Amino acid sequence: MWYEVHPTPVKGKDGRNLMYVRPKSGLKMNMRQLEDYCERNYSMRYGEMSRAFDMFMRAAGWFLSEGYRIETPIGSFAPKLSLRRKVTNANEVKDRDVQLEGVEYNPGKIWNREIDKWLDGFRRYDNPDTQEIMADKESLEQVLKDCLEKYHGFVTAGLFAHASGLTLYSARKQLNAWTQGDHPKLQKSVRGKEHIYTEV
Repeated sequence: MWYEVHPTPVKGKDGRNLMYVRPKSGLKMNMRQLEDYCERNYSMRYGEMSRAFDMFMRAAGWFLSEGYRIETPIGSFAPKLSLRRKVTNANEVKDRDVQLEGVEYNPGKIWNREIDKWLDGFRRYDNPDTQEIMADKESLEQVLKDCLEKYHGFVTAGLFAHASGLTLYSARKQLNAWTQGDHPKLQKSVRGKEHIYTEV
């Protein structure tokens, strides 16, 4: 498995950033590619897996809406609830106070066992050094300029991370830094669920 090494914001005993590892970025597979793979290697008819997922989601959606936890060969699914307001007395909780937050997924150890069947060690991918990139402000400003031109005057942390080679955390940190001070380069605003940075 290809992996990358990146710094965390947490400092170690020597005063330097602690490191963390993650699988190499950019390795993604969509459902269509997975279907192609299964058709070629496991004698499945194309579309069979999508139909199975679709049926599972419809049936599981109904049971989850009834409050069931669903145990499956790929892990367990359960509805996650929360209260819309802070309440200290159980008798004060009304139906309208309860909200669905989403679905909790617990894979257990099944995926560890399945991956271990195939895993044959790790290989380091020579990803860019985040601290070196962050230190080269001139290059970062050029990347920002290119992004603003390409995306018609705006950029997101994800787009900037992809263009600069930074982690999402570092990209967001740099973009936020450009919104500060007496003469900021960028203005930050919320659009949907993400922050948009526009030229000042």
